Amino acid sequence: MALQTELKPEDWRFCVAPMIDWTDEWCRHFHRLLSKRARLYTEMIASPALVHGNRARLLGYEKGVNPVALQLGGSNPAELAQCAKWGEEAGFDEINLNCGCPSPRVQSGDFGVVLMLSPQKVADCLKAMQDSVSVPVTVKHRIGVDDQTSYGFVRDFVGTVHEAGTRVFIVHARAAWLKGLSPKENRDIPPLNRELAAQLKADFPDSIFVVNGGIKTLSECQTELGRFDGVMLGREAYNNPWLLTEVDHALYGDPESTLTRDEVVEQMADYVDLVQEREPLAARTAVNHLMGLALGLPGARHWRRLLTDPALWKTKKAGEIVRLAWKEVKPEAGMED
Repeated sequence: MALQTELKPEDWRFCVAPMIDWTDEWCRHFHRLLSKRARLYTEMIASPALVHGNRARLLGYEKGVNPVALQLGGSNPAELAQCAKWGEEAGFDEINLNCGCPSPRVQSGDFGVVLMLSPQKVADCLKAMQDSVSVPVTVKHRIGVDDQTSYGFVRDFVGTVHEAGTRVFIVHARAAWLKGLSPKENRDIPPLNRELAAQLKADFPDSIFVVNGGIKTLSECQTELGRFDGVMLGREAYNNPWLLTEVDHALYGDPESTLTRDEVVEQMADYVDLVQEREPLAARTAVNHLMGLALGLPGARHWRRLLTDPALWKTKKAGEIVRLAWKEVKPEAGMED
């Protein structure tokens, strides 16, 4: 068995959730500009895709953006162990197994939240992954599946996985309904129950528990850190990325950020030009991650419109579009020069 890195609860104090089609390498570059402390996660990558697909592209990794965790989806222990090893070799600081995604795609592939119905299979997968790497191997899961919503169900799931050696649990504090709800509805309709998640923390005191689901402000984060080791934000962090500039001070006690939106725009404009040179088709995706930078400011709608203007994309480079869009927003927003 590989020697696992010593676990420190503060490493998971604030995390940005894995989000399919969103938390790619370009998004992570942007988020790292805003917070030096946040733990960032890749979008979920299916282990068969890594085995049979373009591994270098799927494991797109940028040095200097750590800490970054690789989230895998799958249910084959040997395959997951190999993918975990590739992830560690690529430079990721953590390998996470997805046991929470309810989409039809993962249901048909026997991974995601479906795995919560087979806790021993999950334990076998995590044990194989732990044996192949020295970085932490963790699991992200829900508090229930369909009608399996009693505390005993999730306690037994965590207990089985705990016996296999896992000590970091990221708990989405909603159950998942496999039938009748879309993935989007599964993020909002099943009721939140962070108290149940907190009971897991009390019953497994030697483990690290991170709570996910419905958290929107740093004030809420501070409250939840009174009973959990860490908090994880998903869509709020993506849609309102400027919130990340307050994380290091509010949750870690670092000096207040002096970063300005102007500085971020300049750095990202340079960055998306490099992306465009390397992968021309990726530039628009990289720019799309900037949509929320003007959230709440006058001119935000104009900013978003210009970033996606087809006419501009036909005649200008990516960085030029970003600078032009921001220049148009600033007078309305009253931003700094």
